[in-house]
Amino acid sequence: MEITFNFKNFDPSDHLRKYARDRFGKLGKFMTGTENAELQVNLEVEKFRHIADVVLTGRNVHISAREDSGDMYSTVDMVWDKLEAQMRKIRDKDKSRRRGTDSARMDAAGFDEDRGDRARPDIQRMDRYSPKPMVEEEAAMQLENTDDEFLVFLNAENERVNVIYRRKGGGFGLIDPGV
Repeated sequence: MEITFNFKNFDPSDHLRKYARDRFGKLGKFMTGTENAELQVNLEVEKFRHIADVVLTGRNVHISAREDSGDMYSTVDMVWDKLEAQMRKIRDKDKSRRRGTDSARMDAAGFDEDRGDRARPDIQRMDRYSPKPMVEEEAAMQLENTDDEFLVFLNAENERVNVIYRRKGGGFGLIDPGV
């Protein structure tokens, strides 16, 4: 993998150059056919902001990430974390395609809470939902960023449909049917 660095508005130390090269060099483990991959790393300083803008292009891959903070080392770490998450997602998608796994389909139904004496629930609304494959941590992050009470997902580790939900006392709970 070819890595190109551009520095704007500052002269980097040798330690920063080595740190960034070592850090971004680890992305090669996520890619197959990395000999044609190019990684463009732009590091910039604007007043008190340290900005990292990274573009990775390769065979069937084009991803980018941008981060800024008050310290260039932490900015490099944060942008690397973003790239790593994107590369893991792409790699896991490719693995599931090669395995030929179909996404599980399930129906979600909302019930009327005031049922009275009726034997059958009054279904108010029905949604079709195809759960996306992801790991538990990714599902927790996704639920954290929404106002929803729960998230149905296909657990990428055990290939079962799981539900992650918000607990009243804070934190999350996980329902795994454990077939």
